[in-house]
Amino acid sequence: MQLSRLSLLVASFIASIGAQSTFTPARPPSIPLAVRSPYLSTWLNAGSDGGNGGYLAGQWPVFWQNQVTGWCGLIRVDGNVYTWMGLPGSKTVNQTAFEYTSTKSIFTMNVENKLEMNITFMSPITPSDIKRQSLVFSYLNVEVSSLDGQKHDVQVYADISAEWVSGDRSAIAEWEYGTTNGVAYHKVHRQTQLAFSQVNEQGEWGNWYWATDATNGMSYQSGPDTVVRGQFSQNGKLANSGDTSFRAVSSNWPVFGFTSDLGSVGSSPVSTLFSLGLTQDEAVQFAGSSDYGPLPSLWKSYFDTELAALSFFHHDYSASSSVATAFDNRVATDSIATAGQDYLTITSLSARQAFGATQLCGTQDHMYLFLKEISSDGNMNTVDVVFPAYPIFLYTNPEFLKLVLDPLYENQEAGNYPNDYAMHDLGSNYPNATGHSDGRDEKMPLEECGNMLIMTLAYAQKSGNNEYLSAHYDLLKQWTSYLVEDALYPANQISTDDFAGSLANQTNLALKGMIGIQAMSVIAERTGNTEDAANYSSIAHDYITKWQGLAIAKGANPPHTTLSYGDTNSHGLLYNLFADAQLGLNLVPQSVYQMQSDFYQTVANKYGVPLDTRHTYTKGDWECFTAAITSGNTRSMFIKDLATWINETPTNRALTDLYDTVSGNYPQNTFVARPVMGGAFAPLLVR
Repeated sequence: MQLSRLSLLVASFIASIGAQSTFTPARPPSIPLAVRSPYLSTWLNAGSDGGNGGYLAGQWPVFWQNQVTGWCGLIRVDGNVYTWMGLPGSKTVNQTAFEYTSTKSIFTMNVENKLEMNITFMSPITPSDIKRQSLVFSYLNVEVSSLDGQKHDVQVYADISAEWVSGDRSAIAEWEYGTTNGVAYHKVHRQTQLAFSQVNEQGEWGNWYWATDATNGMSYQSGPDTVVRGQFSQNGKLANSGDTSFRAVSSNWPVFGFTSDLGSVGSSPVSTLFSLGLTQDEAVQFAGSSDYGPLPSLWKSYFDTELAALSFFHHDYSASSSVATAFDNRVATDSIATAGQDYLTITSLSARQAFGATQLCGTQDHMYLFLKEISSDGNMNTVDVVFPAYPIFLYTNPEFLKLVLDPLYENQEAGNYPNDYAMHDLGSNYPNATGHSDGRDEKMPLEECGNMLIMTLAYAQKSGNNEYLSAHYDLLKQWTSYLVEDALYPANQISTDDFAGSLANQTNLALKGMIGIQAMSVIAERTGNTEDAANYSSIAHDYITKWQGLAIAKGANPPHTTLSYGDTNSHGLLYNLFADAQLGLNLVPQSVYQMQSDFYQTVANKYGVPLDTRHTYTKGDWECFTAAITSGNTRSMFIKDLATWINETPTNRALTDLYDTVSGNYPQNTFVARPVMGGAFAPLLVR
């Protein structure tokens, strides 16, 4: 099933000849197909640097880490066979259009001017429905109708390969076929399960389900890829048989196929539905208030068995689609009203990616949201990764923000962390939230203390839950003491942009600390600690006055804040200013907002404003934070440049937040599929 890079490019080029697809609202670097969790995360690479331009037929879908996750689609029309997904070797259909929303990727295909296919990949986002959100499943719906006024004999085929079950292609896969409540399924898993382990970032435990309706026109088969696909191509149906030779993923490439005989298809659309998902009874290990141990996937609280979960999800397509469409419409309406169509290009591409890095775990009475720092280093609930992502949680349902903060509080308040500043992450390797009882996590003390104070207040303000502030008051006060000591003159340290290197007296980092202190003043006020409130507010206002004298290059033309104190020839994105506006603190004078807004237009490159003067790269999440607090033409500039980059970048993997503002390509570091793009929703929080 694997092809060489050259073969892939040649085949992709051949597939795209004559295929003039439109792309709405843009042609993204990689198209989300099934994106629901760190392990259910498969994409179609589209960028010019190795992708085929966004055509579903002609290349294999890939996991976010870029290894193939075999997913194939064929259609048989009046006895002739065409490929509509993947690269099995037959003639491809002609893709005429592609559109993405916040939850869907929709392809329109033309088959020899005889048939039109509408192929919808939907990974639902249901912020107000935790039960549905807990399921690690995604939909594929294929709709077919006649184009030429004639009726055509049509069969639709789709399969997945064993590549989904392990990142180790030499691992032995095992499978079975069954039916439940009108749903036919292939169940596939690694024969030797390795709980809480990863290979090449893929999970090595749990069961994968590939399912469709168990109708009279359905047939199934498992076996070598060429055999199963050949059976369909020759006969228009499968053998209703199972391969009993369990073997390595790469040994004769076992695939698991379904076909649906749609009969004589006219102008009225006929559809067939597939469901794909992962069930893990236990999803993470967590060192919380009790001993370190496993936590169940949250869906276990709603369903007695995994087959019950599968059946519910598959039969829920109509209702789930309605909920997903309502979410799509909300994002579209709010985004366009805030910053126009270009802004919708950004938000709607970021939504699945942000939620696709998370997993709901625990029980209905004690649930958690665990988040993977995808691609940059694999930590769990990394505080400075949650921080850029928090706008999407706050926008969709503030309880999600609480659920991702809760395990951080629980671990530290149980005495599992020895330092007096906030912990960097819950564990170095997802899905093992071991904490850092030795205190040797990556050291970002000012960054993480500020982040925790800001996000905790943001949650309380949005939810009205002041009890949450009271419950964590002692720890919040401890972190504030650290900020009082370090925020005005930050020691030489790294910030969330650790890839850019450490620096003393960072202007933007200092600002975060001061905003954190003022946030604590509001927290104290909301919890009845009026003396603390007055003290912290006095300190924060004193610091911000001094900060303006230290951080602003007043002799520059135009004036602007520096990257670090005294370096008048430097500058950077002052994205931490966002929290002052979002929390309504009014700590920073409006003159600073206006000064920065005026300045950014003078240093913009083709695809955006550089993160700082040390490099020409920038970060899309921080550009959105900055756009949220700029005005008029400057906000439009940030949004337009980022949307233009999305449509033109040669990068070809799941949306990167780190890119070069001149070339549009990756810098030295390649970040992909990271949840930080939840920061795209920042402008929606300060309208």
